[in-house]
Amino acid sequence: MLSYQHAYHAGNLADVHKHALLATALSHLTAKPKPLTYIETHAGRGLYDLGSEEAQRTQEAEAGITRALAQGWLPADHPLSDALSAVRGRFGPQAYPGSPLIASHFLRPGDSAHLAELHPAEHAALSEVADFARLHQQDGFAMANALIPPLPRRGLLLIDPSYEVKADYNRIPGWIARMARKWNVGVIALWYPILADERHRAMAGALAADHPQALLSEVRFPPARAGHGMVGSGMFVINPPYGLDAEAERLAALYAGL
Repeated sequence: MLSYQHAYHAGNLADVHKHALLATALSHLTAKPKPLTYIETHAGRGLYDLGSEEAQRTQEAEAGITRALAQGWLPADHPLSDALSAVRGRFGPQAYPGSPLIASHFLRPGDSAHLAELHPAEHAALSEVADFARLHQQDGFAMANALIPPLPRRGLLLIDPSYEVKADYNRIPGWIARMARKWNVGVIALWYPILADERHRAMAGALAADHPQALLSEVRFPPARAGHGMVGSGMFVINPPYGLDAEAERLAALYAGL
């Protein structure tokens, strides 16, 4: 069983980048009256407490969502601000939504959602807050492969693995190519960490070569602490919704000032 626990990292600078883009994409997709399907391969627990022992131990949210709110990175009318306010209104001021609860904020009656989480404890926690979705305690890649193309056919697939399995970097380009062929109208979004050793570079290059019209958004930031390997965040989005490129440019300018 893989050991990664996002509770230690929730609300960090990578989350702000990823979730700002996700919320913006979902806001645009749900602005149209047509139903959609939301699929997530590695959902985590869905809801995080920034006052928890895990979050306080690393303090990564202080440099992430706490700084973003204090410095006005997310205007009141930003889709992520809207989702965060709704979640904190329900769960308290220290709550931080993972991507499942961000999606839940935008999904409407008639939309469909599928969330995969293999880790037993994370899956159990997810089941407490994700009654809007069908939950799958299985490998997320297998779940998505079985569902795609989904009904409704409009929709978004978020791929957000922990990358503890190093082979993921090698297999993801081929896996996404197959998914894109099966679901040519779907928005397929991949998040990946940018580490000091640049191990993502070959994967990102292969994806860009296979999908030249996709959106590539990468931001860099100082490591959370001495010796911490993550120095940036990447999002690769096939069939990006209208306006997502402008949000990516806005975020790039903000992160460039760190």
